[in-house]
This record gives sequence, structure tokens and C-alpha cells, in this order.
Amino acid sequence: MMLGQNEDSNQLAIVKQKYGFDKPLGTQYLYYLNDLSPISFHSKNTNDYTYLETGKYDASQLISIGNTTTVLKFPYLRESFTMQGKKVTQVIAETLPNTFVLAVSAICIAIVIGICLGIVSALYKDRWLDKAIQVISTLGMSVPSFFSAILFAWLFGFVWHRYTNLEMTGSLYELDDFGEAIQIQWKNLILPAIVLGIRPLAVVIQLMRNSLLEVLNQDYIRTARAKGLSEFQIIRKHAVKNALNPVVTAISGWFASMLAGAVFVEYIFGWNGLGKEIVNALNTLDLPVIMGAVLIIALIFIVINILVDIVYVWLDPKVKLE
Repeated sequence: MMLGQNEDSNQLAIVKQKYGFDKPLGTQYLYYLNDLSPISFHSKNTNDYTYLETGKYDASQLISIGNTTTVLKFPYLRESFTMQGKKVTQVIAETLPNTFVLAVSAICIAIVIGICLGIVSALYKDRWLDKAIQVISTLGMSVPSFFSAILFAWLFGFVWHRYTNLEMTGSLYELDDFGEAIQIQWKNLILPAIVLGIRPLAVVIQLMRNSLLEVLNQDYIRTARAKGLSEFQIIRKHAVKNALNPVVTAISGWFASMLAGAVFVEYIFGWNGLGKEIVNALNTLDLPVIMGAVLIIALIFIVINILVDIVYVWLDPKVKLE
């Protein structure tokens, strides 16, 4: 793949030695762990894969013993196979911010609209408004993201383009008509953010409704009503905050999965994010990019779950960090 039409046995041997592909799989795995580790060990032999090559690692030397050097470095995710030696960290750094903007926009839509509709649905339980919201949320959970993306792109970006002025495809940063300057196109964020937020929106509505109904049946809510507090004060000061725990759990999981699950949405809308880059890497078998993206997404999952545990303490004083 890297040599293209110019492949021969000598060049192939050089490439295998450069990337450590001439070693057993177990050794290759240990090499990869060594590259990921902030503290790693490197050989002084120029023919060894772990040789501390200038420009390969962003490292500072700690200690040198014999033929081995120990360094402190930023995790090295290796280089892309298909992008002429471009580092995977650079590929992720260029695409992850776009995915982050898309995921944050989608989750904000789901939080604001979902909590509001969930509260309305709980307050008007079993009435026509509650039933209409339930139908909408059920449809939102049932429709796959890739189908919603195709439908929204065709309907709002093509059929109703003259009214919406939205495009079927487009990313956050685009070249102007003369190809001279990069412009931010916020309107390209609208459709993918709405499509990506539909399924978590439906989940938030259901969770907020059920949780709020449960909280409203608690004894302290009856006490608040007996004291003469208005229904608005009871909902705002007492019920909503205590009903948010399951919603926060769902939102955290959905936000983390959006950074990985935006693949179809980004690809259909042409959004230059990490999801689209993963699809391109899968199509070209660019394994370092795929592995690097998966590791970054896994790290994001862990960090978000830790932050959610901290938020729980604020939402519910009975929960303590141990």
C-alpha cells in the first residue's frame, strides 16, 4: 500500500523493518505498547524499530543504561499508511475538534428539548399532549441515524433548499468560492446536529418523564404542596434536580458514543470529523489511524464516566465519592 506501483523485495524488506513488521506478532504488540506508554524504552541501535529517531517521538531523555534509553514522551500512535507518513496524532487533532463540536451541539439539543418535553409530558400525563410526545420519542428511538441523515439531507438540503438555504453536504470549515480563504459555515452544523441528537433526545424525554413522575409521588413533594408552594416552585426547586440522575447517566453515555457513533452521520453529510476519517481508514485499511481513533474514543469514554460520577455528588448529596 505504501510503495504503490514501485514495490520490490528490497523496498518491502526496508518498510517491514522500519515499522517492525518483520518481528513476531507478540513482539509487535509489545512495540505498540511501548509506543503508547508515556515512559518508554528505546534502543541505541539504528537498525532497531525502537531506535530514538529524531522527529519520530516528542520525547525527553530520562536515563540511559547500556544500549537502552528511557524517555518521557507523549504517546506515539504511529504514522498513517496512506497519508505519506503523516502522524496519527496529527490526523486525530485535525478531525476530533469537528466531531466534538458536532457531538456537543447534538447533545445540547437533546438535553434542552428532551428535558423540557419530558417535564411537559409528565405534567400532562395520559393526556393528548403526553401521548403525542411519546409517539414522537418512540419514532426517534426507532429510526436509525443513517436513515434519518439521508432523509434530512434530501428533504431539507434538496427539496426545501430554497426555503432552508441548507446544503445536503458540507463541513464546518470550507474554502471560499475562489479557493483562497477558509470560512466557517455554521449552517452546515444544523442538519447533522439535529440528526445526531434525535435518538438521545428520545431517550432523554422518556427518562425525564418517568423519573419526574416517580419523584412527584414522593412524600417531600406532598409536604411542599402542603406548605403552599406553587407547582412551578415545586418542579423547579425540588422535583427536576432529583429527577436528573438517570438523565445524566444516559447523556454521558450518549455523548461518549456520539464521538464514535457519528460515523454514518459525518459520512453522509460530508462532515470532516473523526467518524468520517474512520470510514476512510477502514476503506483503505489504514490500521494505525483505526487503532489510534479507537484508543482515543475509549479514553473519552473513561474521562466522561469519571466526570459523571463527580456530577452525581452535586445532584444527589447522598451519593459520596470514595
